Amino acid sequence: MSGGPTEGSRSIAARLRQFVVAALCAFGFATAGTAHADEQAIRDLVKIRLGNAKVLAVRKLPHGGLYEVALRADQGVRVIYVDANAKVFLIGSLVDAASGENLTEARVRKLSAINWKTLPFGSAITMKRGSGKREVAIFSDPNCPYCERFERALAEVDDITIHIFMYPVIKPDSVRLTKAVWCSEDRAKAWNDLMFRRVEPTAKPDCGTPVEKLVALGRKLGAVSTPTWFLPNGQMYKGAMAIKDVLPLLDAAAAQTARR
Repeated sequence: MSGGPTEGSRSIAARLRQFVVAALCAFGFATAGTAHADEQAIRDLVKIRLGNAKVLAVRKLPHGGLYEVALRADQGVRVIYVDANAKVFLIGSLVDAASGENLTEARVRKLSAINWKTLPFGSAITMKRGSGKREVAIFSDPNCPYCERFERALAEVDDITIHIFMYPVIKPDSVRLTKAVWCSEDRAKAWNDLMFRRVEPTAKPDCGTPVEKLVALGRKLGAVSTPTWFLPNGQMYKGAMAIKDVLPLLDAAAAQTARR
């Protein structure tokens, strides 16, 4: 379940190679004989082909006659592409050659956005430094090395509020550890000691905890890897992104919050 560097850290060339390979591996399916399928026809064909996925949206792209199809499957939102004749699926990422932006990732992030205010912050371990104007909510497993890396980097950031939603999904022992953290007198210290120093909490994991509810919530929100993290603008990110890339996101989200 743990996730390493995200797609955003890959080179443009690597991203383009990914798309080319995906295009070459595209597979076909029969059409109804029309010259061009409209959006509703594409929606219907995709439903037939991928019966277990819910089609969220279909839209025409300004690139190469492609249609974008947004789906909600068991592992969250994903985006695929269909040609104008509805004969092939393209599975992969579209990348803006000029800017290097991964257009697929950006679209999935927008479609996966949540209402920040609905997060159960009373069930989080919250740590604040300075003004706390920068905020981030992290679904984290204590046995996730990428979570440790990400949180260790955030520990060096000033004026930040970090909400840890314990998400024990990597192995069974994670459940015991997170429950013991919650049952500790100082939850923040217990979590940081466990995450950064591998010092297990001494509290017995026998108090009432929100752990099971947090696991259900994470799955509902599409947290299929750890860390999965959210900003106050509702956008979801995955993996231990470099702090130099995270800081502008934190600052932009804080600025949006301040303007409200």
